[in-house]
Amino acid sequence: MAQSKSPTIVIIGSGISGIAAAQRLIKDGFSNVRILEATPRSGGRVKTGKMGNNIIEIGANWIHGPSEENPVFCLARHYGLLDPQDLTPENQALDIGGHPPWVPSWFSSSGQKLNAEDMYPVQEMFVELLNETASFCSQGQTAWTNVGDFIRSEARKRAAERWTDRDATTRSLQLCAISNMLKVECCVNGSHTMDQVGLEAFGHYKTLPGLDCTFPGGYEGLIKNVMSELPSDVVTYRRPVCCIHWNDTARGGAVTIECQDGERIDADHVIVTVSLGYLKKHHSTLFHPPLPLHKLHSIQRLGFGTNNKIFVEFDSPWWDDDCEVIHLVWEDEEDMVDSVADVQRNWIKKLFGFTVLKPTERYGHVLCGWIAGHESEYMETLSEQAVTHAMTQLIRKFTGNPTVTPRRVLRSQWFQDPWTCGSYSYPGQGCSAHDLNNLMEPLPLKGTRSQPLQVLFAGEATHPCYYSTVHGALLSGWREADRLISHYSSVRPTKQPNSKL
Repeated sequence: MAQSKSPTIVIIGSGISGIAAAQRLIKDGFSNVRILEATPRSGGRVKTGKMGNNIIEIGANWIHGPSEENPVFCLARHYGLLDPQDLTPENQALDIGGHPPWVPSWFSSSGQKLNAEDMYPVQEMFVELLNETASFCSQGQTAWTNVGDFIRSEARKRAAERWTDRDATTRSLQLCAISNMLKVECCVNGSHTMDQVGLEAFGHYKTLPGLDCTFPGGYEGLIKNVMSELPSDVVTYRRPVCCIHWNDTARGGAVTIECQDGERIDADHVIVTVSLGYLKKHHSTLFHPPLPLHKLHSIQRLGFGTNNKIFVEFDSPWWDDDCEVIHLVWEDEEDMVDSVADVQRNWIKKLFGFTVLKPTERYGHVLCGWIAGHESEYMETLSEQAVTHAMTQLIRKFTGNPTVTPRRVLRSQWFQDPWTCGSYSYPGQGCSAHDLNNLMEPLPLKGTRSQPLQVLFAGEATHPCYYSTVHGALLSGWREADRLISHYSSVRPTKQPNSKL
């Protein structure tokens, strides 16, 4: 690498974006690279755990779009971390548009198993409406400001036009099922309600082809393999950063990273990979001088919410062998709601249902419940005993079986995690492509006379079309590494194939 000096580069955060940036820089010959990690572990929101003898994903769950364009898939294949069927060309070519073709079972709050054929038109119409949201990207002004309003308005209209041959009970149940689908989308987006998700920016998210797949040995296997290619001393753990002092013209524009334990580290560049949730909460103390106003406004407009999992293990299954997802339909939600009025009393109603962990030989009889928003955040404050009791009552109510009893329950608590403050980002109401671009813009801004690229930003929220994903986070780390490599090289480096960056 042709460069006049070996700059000091500090990366804040040892999640996938931080370690991807470090790997890229070190491979290119940068020798003074250091990662500061606040916790005792690497991986960030990639976190694998155990429930008894079963491997479970407390954080990131799937490789979304496992195909040649997805660097997470390519790395997982390179490291030998995937099942053979996930590597087949057929699997990679399947374009599911972000909606896995899972075999569903539907249950109602009166304890009935519903006819899947009655629910199919609901799913079909809901996916149709979601697909239509992409067109608002280019339209600018719309009659609706958010995704929730658009779906409710159009669903009512289309239900009245299409479901005329249904009896009143079935029609009511189908509208209640729309509520369930909205709760599913809250989990997908990490939002409290789809009313908080901006309609105009919603279509910026891009999906990749391939049938979503999981890591048999746990997602953390990816982290461990990437880490094995880094020098053993590159990460300093339990080293929270309290302030980044940048643009210090008196000191030639050097950056000083101030750690909570009092250590001060001088650097030429710092790559900040903290979560958007952490940025929202701590930006005023984390940066000195403060971030530029346009960047702050974008941080405010971008959404960041909580999506938690509640794993429930049983001695034997109460669901069908081929079932892959279980939807719970409350019969009093004809108004198509995706949040509850009384969170403390009714938080459990936000849980849309369960995905079934498969194969059974690997996981046993385990369901993963999904719950987003303020109800999810409240759930985190409850005791394990209270959560177990709520889940037991819920499952008995919907199955109509008063004896079904979980063997054990385990939940995630991402909102309480002080270093993430939630799960992942989404485009908030009033958000635009400019906001997505503002977040990844380095400091100082172009056009100033200060030393360039003092502070760079990576992480899933900084990717303009793969936000909320592991591959988005990884690509953002590579992007910022490439930005520095390009800065110090006379020839611009070749971009990663298919990185879309």
